[in-house]
Amino acid sequence: MTLLAVSLPGLAALGALLFTWMQVGQASKELRISEQGQITNRFNAAVGNLGSSSLDIRLGGIYALQRIMQDSVRDHPTVVSVLAAFAQQHAGSSTKSLAEPRGGAYDHVPKPDVRAAIATLARRDPDGDAGTVVDLSSTDLRGLRFPGTAPITLPEVSLYQADLRSANLNSANLRQADLRYANLDDAWLEGADLRGAHMAGSSLSVTTLKRANLRGADLSCAGVVMVEGGEVKRADCVDLKDAQLDNADLRDAKLSDADLSGATLTGADLRGADLTRSNLSNADFRGARLTGVNLTGAKRTGALGLP
Repeated sequence: MTLLAVSLPGLAALGALLFTWMQVGQASKELRISEQGQITNRFNAAVGNLGSSSLDIRLGGIYALQRIMQDSVRDHPTVVSVLAAFAQQHAGSSTKSLAEPRGGAYDHVPKPDVRAAIATLARRDPDGDAGTVVDLSSTDLRGLRFPGTAPITLPEVSLYQADLRSANLNSANLRQADLRYANLDDAWLEGADLRGAHMAGSSLSVTTLKRANLRGADLSCAGVVMVEGGEVKRADCVDLKDAQLDNADLRDAKLSDADLSGATLTGADLRGADLTRSNLSNADFRGARLTGVNLTGAKRTGALGLP
């Protein structure tokens, strides 16, 4: 009887503790549901603002989505897809822009809301993407610039067939990006991280790639064609005429059949690179590291610094 009397207060206290714990758990669950509901409302309002005819309201929608991406891990990938689709739609198609004269690329600047959307994507934390790809393929991004000094982080971005002429992507993280058939003529990619990037068929004429990291990048031809007599010719090869690749890291890069005529590669690291059948006429390789480079069939007329 004494033992029972002693145990009753303890059992009562335990019961009260369990009850409190259940109440706290229920309150926490209700709070999470409320927060998710608020985020859903914020998301719907932000997406609605993207369709406004007012630039200010569209910008407000973009910055609201940026905040949601920061606040909600669950909604981060969806916001990435929405902002990329918005930029694609409002920037216009590269098919149309690439048909215009080359000189027009110097004067073109993407619309303010397009710049804001892409800047938001470029400054997000890519660890929250959960496999979502930033798809900016076939988009007119001529003259793209990023305000401020924050890092440009776009690893694995799809810029397939994009028009990036005269764009400024200095120091950008573009690791394993899809740049096939992209036009980067006159663009700035100084110090950019392009390791493992897929660049077959791209155009990089007069592009600045000083100190860029192109280790393992694929800059080979995009296709082959059969000509009369069964002869095979490579098609859609990379254009690097007059490109600046001084001190670039091109170790193990695939540059077969590329046009590097007039390019400067002083101090570049080309160890293990594949330059078979490439056009190296008047290119400058002085001070470059060439151990293991494959120069089979390369055109070397007027090239400097080659063995």
